[in-house]
Amino acid sequence: MIYEYLYNSANIFVLPFWLLMVLFPGWSVTRRIMASTLPFVPIALAYIYCFIASVDPNTLESFANPTLSQLASLFADERVMATGWIHFIVMDLFVGRWIYGQGQEKGIWTRHSLVLCLFAGPVGLLSHLITTQLQERVFGLSEVNGIEGVV
Repeated sequence: MIYEYLYNSANIFVLPFWLLMVLFPGWSVTRRIMASTLPFVPIALAYIYCFIASVDPNTLESFANPTLSQLASLFADERVMATGWIHFIVMDLFVGRWIYGQGQEKGIWTRHSLVLCLFAGPVGLLSHLITTQLQERVFGLSEVNGIEGVV
């Protein structure tokens, strides 16, 4: 029951941060919130709780030298799955925050990469890296800097 609550709460908790970065990237409130590491504290605490609750001698042994089938069995346990899912959410938000920060700092267009990062973290990261390279080569970052609403 607690894992279902933490899973649902973590999913809801991160949405305002994503919405701010995607819909209101230039807003001073968004910049102030995303400059802080405080948004990561509650979700990291939820992760720590789930992690500690999901660790026992059997899971430790399986995680020490895992096979794919062992991991599949481990993630069938709600405790382990909640831990893994919250891990994904925290890391995706962290990468999204980095993408957002780069966009603000260098004038890189990021909305598409942030949306992709929300749903498939590594795809969003790759999108951002490609966008950065294209924007540097085609436009030159110095030409894009200073244009409001680009990112």
